[in-house]
Amino acid sequence: MIAENQDVVVGMLKHPAAYGEAGPVETIETHISRIFLVGSRAFKLKRGVKLPYVDFSTPELRLAACEREVELNSRTAPGLYLGVRRIAREGGRLALDGPGELVDAVIEMVRFDQSKLLDRMAAAGKLTPALMTDVARMIARYHRSAEEIHAGSGSANIGGVLDINSAGFATSHVFDEREIKTFNDAFRTTLTRHATLLDRREATGRVRRCHGDLHLRNICLFEGEPRLFDCIEFNDQIATVDVLYDLAFLLMDLWHRGFPQFANLVMNRYLDDADDEDGFILLPFFMAVRAAVRAHVTATQVEEGSSDSAKLIAEARSYFELARALLTETPPWLVAIGGLSGSGKTTVAEALAAHIGAPPGARMVESDRIRKAMHGVAAEMRLPDKAYRPGVSERVYRQIAWRTELILGEGGSVVADAVFDNPDDRDRIERAASETIVPFAGFWLAADPSVLWRRVSERKGSPSDATVDILSRQLQRDAGPLTWRKIEADRGVAEITAEMVALVEGTSSSVVSLRKTGS
Repeated sequence: MIAENQDVVVGMLKHPAAYGEAGPVETIETHISRIFLVGSRAFKLKRGVKLPYVDFSTPELRLAACEREVELNSRTAPGLYLGVRRIAREGGRLALDGPGELVDAVIEMVRFDQSKLLDRMAAAGKLTPALMTDVARMIARYHRSAEEIHAGSGSANIGGVLDINSAGFATSHVFDEREIKTFNDAFRTTLTRHATLLDRREATGRVRRCHGDLHLRNICLFEGEPRLFDCIEFNDQIATVDVLYDLAFLLMDLWHRGFPQFANLVMNRYLDDADDEDGFILLPFFMAVRAAVRAHVTATQVEEGSSDSAKLIAEARSYFELARALLTETPPWLVAIGGLSGSGKTTVAEALAAHIGAPPGARMVESDRIRKAMHGVAAEMRLPDKAYRPGVSERVYRQIAWRTELILGEGGSVVADAVFDNPDDRDRIERAASETIVPFAGFWLAADPSVLWRRVSERKGSPSDATVDILSRQLQRDAGPLTWRKIEADRGVAEITAEMVALVEGTSSSVVSLRKTGS
């Protein structure tokens, strides 16, 4: 009866006359929805499915889900959702907003340019660091305002997600029973390892009613700003999660699509704003769980008899393999990048961080951002000269070492970025590695003074406030004996990063330093 009723409904919605329009109707299909685009509007119909994680099997359930979706998404995408339209049968005919028997329901939305979906922008090569920084900050703001939920421990919460994943894999034949058992066992082992931290995070309010489906396709540019839409409205258990698990879907999606640097950037800018450092080491696990979600959801589409079954099987497999890789423990590293103003430290650090440690890469600990945070201003705001007095800089470097040691001690990797022209500061950051028994690589970016002068004088929109006067003072100071490996900085970022990655990867994890003299 569900299929029959929905076939009739779909037939109606494919005709522009149903909406009082004359133009063509375009259709987009997902595993649980159909979207009909006509004129300036989009109408979303929920498929009459019943799966382990969603039940849309009756018109009443679909109507309630539509109403809930509009309520939740209007908070993150104001103006995009217009309301719910009932589909009723009267006199043997179906009509929108009819007074007769309820047959189905659709959500009415403003139709926006599909090229503004972030998954389309990614495919077109139009994602930028500035846009992804805005996205990270937008998500951090959203999470701060999300409702805290205390309905059980943090480990039980993620354990529930693993239960749903197990049930999802059981509905498909893409993966054999033996590999699914090994897969699920690996997740349970990792959950046990992180249980104490997960429980502590729940107790401190990090489990909230989140978006639940936060990947690139559910973020769009609407009225010039990034907006979240199409959240999970049909299952509160799925959407009530650790805020970093919510973020992890976006990080996993970027990583899977081949954008590790953007995944790392989003993670770092989110953590800068959210002050959620203690959860950093959970991100590889959270990303693995998200990859497993995509694997079983995609595999379910194969069982539905899709014409693209070979493509879907390959896609499900790719998510499955990514999840397995993410569950593999990766030893932490500390990489410190020093050099005078204009040497490109921050640019190189941002390019390098995605290659250090477990996905989504290393946490960046940056002197410029720490200094701005200490003064309570945004990274892009300029500070007065007094903020760069020796006493303030001493506090900044101590903060760098303290944060670095904290992250390393919990098993995370760090890329520390600062001038490091004082031997004491270099020694301090090295001690952070030795005291946590973590491999260390120190790099000194060197360039001709004329190159530094040009870069500093032309720099705009950077967290650094360095001026040519500051650079002049740096050039006059004696940096002392440099034991860090010298890297010529008057080259392209990709070339510099490749050299650093090769040096780090070529060093045994048992060696705790990489200096100018070699490994």
